[in-house]
Amino acid sequence: MSSARGQANHALYLAKILLAAWRRELAAESISAVTLAQAYLPGVRGHLGHAYGWFLLEIIRPGALPEQPPASLAELPEIAEGKAVPGEIVEFQRLEAEGWIGDMLAGESVAGPTASAGNLATTAPAAGPEQAEQWVLQLQSLFDRMGDSLDEY
Repeated sequence: MSSARGQANHALYLAKILLAAWRRELAAESISAVTLAQAYLPGVRGHLGHAYGWFLLEIIRPGALPEQPPASLAELPEIAEGKAVPGEIVEFQRLEAEGWIGDMLAGESVAGPTASAGNLATTAPAAGPEQAEQWVLQLQSLFDRMGDSLDEY
């Protein structure tokens, strides 16, 4: 896959695979939800972050693709002087600063058991499969909508 959009779609697909496995493991009820979140959430977030980064590159079309996608708008190559900032980038700036993409990229870790001596209580995960599925659906929706306008260029 040589295109940034192809890379974005592949990363989104990998996130969906992990999410499906997470849900299967939850349904089996053989491992605690907290432990499953510790196992799956970082991977799902990582794939979604890569999908987002590759799609950012698709928008600005920098020429040669880097080995790894940018983690956020802050890591994007500079837009050439005299070129307008694409509307998609402006929308992503807002979503990173005060929206769900910022939450997705925040990467709050799912801490291991934080039990103190003699106390077996652990902290609940920051996000579960429902939240991860919302991120998948929202990214897919943005990719579809923005992809249509990118195809017109």
